[in-house]
Amino acid sequence: MAINTKIAQAPIRELRLDAITGYSGSVHDLAARTAPGCCLSNRERSFAQTSSCSSGCAQTLLSGIVDAAVVNHAPLGCLGDSLYQNIGYHYGQFHRNWPYSNVSMISTNMGESDTVFGGAERLKDGIREAWRRFKPKAIFVTTSCASGIIGDDVQGVIDELKDEIPTPVVPVHCEGFRSRVWATGFDAAFHAILTRIVKPPEQKSKELVNIINFRGSARAYITDLFARVGLKPVFVVPFATVGELERISEAAASLTICGTLGSYLGTALEEEYGVPYVKSTPPHGFAGMDAWLRGLGQAVGKEREIEALIVEEKRAVQDDLAQVRQKLAGATAVIGMGPGFSLSYIRVLEELGIKVLYAASWHYDQHYDHGSQPAITTELATEHQDIPFGIGEQQNFEIANLLKELKPDLYFSRHPGSSVWAAKQGIVTIPVMDEYTAFGYRGLVNFGWRIADALANRRFVNNLAQRVRLPYQQWWFEQNPYHFLSQEEAA
Repeated sequence: MAINTKIAQAPIRELRLDAITGYSGSVHDLAARTAPGCCLSNRERSFAQTSSCSSGCAQTLLSGIVDAAVVNHAPLGCLGDSLYQNIGYHYGQFHRNWPYSNVSMISTNMGESDTVFGGAERLKDGIREAWRRFKPKAIFVTTSCASGIIGDDVQGVIDELKDEIPTPVVPVHCEGFRSRVWATGFDAAFHAILTRIVKPPEQKSKELVNIINFRGSARAYITDLFARVGLKPVFVVPFATVGELERISEAAASLTICGTLGSYLGTALEEEYGVPYVKSTPPHGFAGMDAWLRGLGQAVGKEREIEALIVEEKRAVQDDLAQVRQKLAGATAVIGMGPGFSLSYIRVLEELGIKVLYAASWHYDQHYDHGSQPAITTELATEHQDIPFGIGEQQNFEIANLLKELKPDLYFSRHPGSSVWAAKQGIVTIPVMDEYTAFGYRGLVNFGWRIADALANRRFVNNLAQRVRLPYQQWWFEQNPYHFLSQEEAA
């Protein structure tokens, strides 16, 4: 389904990508049942813990635009994620040697009376205050469950202020109740940028490459790598300026660190402006980096230069990789991450000689916006041994049960709310918070040494397990981890 930038908001992932949040099976089974022409039904839960919200994903991207501001039209509690977003913003500034500053965000602080009589006046005040405080190049108005349920006319308020506020004011429809898949918030942010910020190309560039990512900690390395083949990366969306975002339609290609993140923006730029989107597996580890760079080489017509680069980069770390593999041989692991990283890290850990016992994903897109099954799913199904695989929107009670049963040496998570339950069970936990962890050849080796170091220092998790009582009864640990998942309907 082509991306429609003429409509007010991006359709949710459940409708657009047949995304699901309930499944228990294996990677091979998932690949076969979500192959082109197939569609796997979601399995509902009769019990679920709280989960995340799409507005957090939207605001993570938008609050990182260096000269923009975000107005969250919501009760104050909905801006609780801003603490995390501010920490992430500082993290990106650290990697750029920039002075620290805070994200430019405001809450309209909707109260009870606003949910009865409407929050239009609060929204007007919030937009005016954002302009007064920050003088931004763009203001993004993120919606919430409260403003969505009462039907506040966000676009109408923006229209009323167009002669008063001399900067683009852009609605971002990211109400949490619209979708169980919080990654829908990425699409809401990208849709806002595509429809109100990005301009048609004035002059196409042969050297600029969009890198769709989060904090960009590998910025210096990628800049050096690309310079060796005559290319120049542009990191989007966080840490870009509004002016840079206006011109991403002029790039020679788009890459992403994560298919879940980049699908909407990469596909839309390709369909709307002819910017080739590299649809390879993520660039984690050797195989991932091979595919990522070769996809780039084909997109920009530099296949020969890229092959020489791959040979040179691999040669530099071959000995180190063999050494770290020896250290990790025989270790076992469970993975719990978003779909792009969860599947990719199965391959990463195999490259390091670690046996993956189980992988869990917080949701799964049966296809991406360009229409194809995720490349990593196809590869794992055809070139790797089968592995048990489950899908749930970070239901930690299921993860705790799995870990209790499987007793892995290691648990890898991309969300700290999940990793704490593994540590409390005495399992060495590796949070993969930086999207460039295990990036490419050198990143894989560095990641391997980080794991080896963690395995050699188990005192913290051992002490924690001895002193912490888990909140679950023995009854729960005697059940199947997916006990509350509905049975599949007979074919």
